[in-house]
Amino acid sequence: MKKYVVCDIGGSSIKYGLLDEEHHFYDKGKIDTPKSLGELYQALASIYQHYEDVSGVAISMPGAIDPERGYTYTSGALGYYNNTEFVKELSAYIPVPITIGNDAKCAANAEVGYGALKDVDDAYVIVLGTGIGGCLVMNHKVVPGKHFASGEVSNLLTDYHDPKDVKNLWAMRCGIQGLLEHVQEALGEEAQLSGVEIFDRANNGDEKVIEGIDAFAREVAIQIININTIVDLERVAIGGGISVQPLLLELIQKNYDDIYHYYQQYAFPCAKVELVTCQFNNDANLIGALYQHLTSK
Repeated sequence: MKKYVVCDIGGSSIKYGLLDEEHHFYDKGKIDTPKSLGELYQALASIYQHYEDVSGVAISMPGAIDPERGYTYTSGALGYYNNTEFVKELSAYIPVPITIGNDAKCAANAEVGYGALKDVDDAYVIVLGTGIGGCLVMNHKVVPGKHFASGEVSNLLTDYHDPKDVKNLWAMRCGIQGLLEHVQEALGEEAQLSGVEIFDRANNGDEKVIEGIDAFAREVAIQIININTIVDLERVAIGGGISVQPLLLELIQKNYDDIYHYYQQYAFPCAKVELVTCQFNNDANLIGALYQHLTSK
């Protein structure tokens, strides 16, 4: 069976693995993310050279990416591969077929190909992390968008009264910092808690912390209703590190149901959407990059 090197370029590290066509892992590793484009090419080449009989290289990375051309328009927080013929230049280092894709869209591709969305046509993926990643799926395919930014919900505005305050972007309201701020408000104190600590306290019955998570979940539910009102989905898959916490989906579902049922008395035309957690979390970008590679031929 053919094997592929798959890489997920993040802000601080590059995760990589050797996978076969059925997305089975033979090896995994991680290195620090380089600080320049030349060093990045060399690092990716070094990962490729670590293995033998590789049929292709699939890469997940931040930014606005044209996967068909292999071109990077932006580079997210990394900042050093804007407007770059990335695949063409990397091919000078790696002599096998290479594909690249936006990281959130790769995460969605994992669910479309092998996970929570493999049996639906129209769906949405929301990734709750440092910020919020988003991806629209229509007709069982990830939608790139005219400018390769379709589904990027991080920049949704949440405050009509102060739209120019970056703190009111949905990425800030419902990223990990937003979760902490909701919990701090419920506690009435500036406790510095990690996501793990927040859910440890909640799962041990801390009612104030649960109240904060509930407020956070309500904002997530509101935006899911807004998104679904526009595109009429079958399913929304929620991913990211905190999505593995059953309490989070429970509270998002509770708030979604509460708001949705309220508007039914006004003959709200939007159909109810199914909420699920993503099947692939830490490996989603790697598996999705592979799926994109295999289906791009």
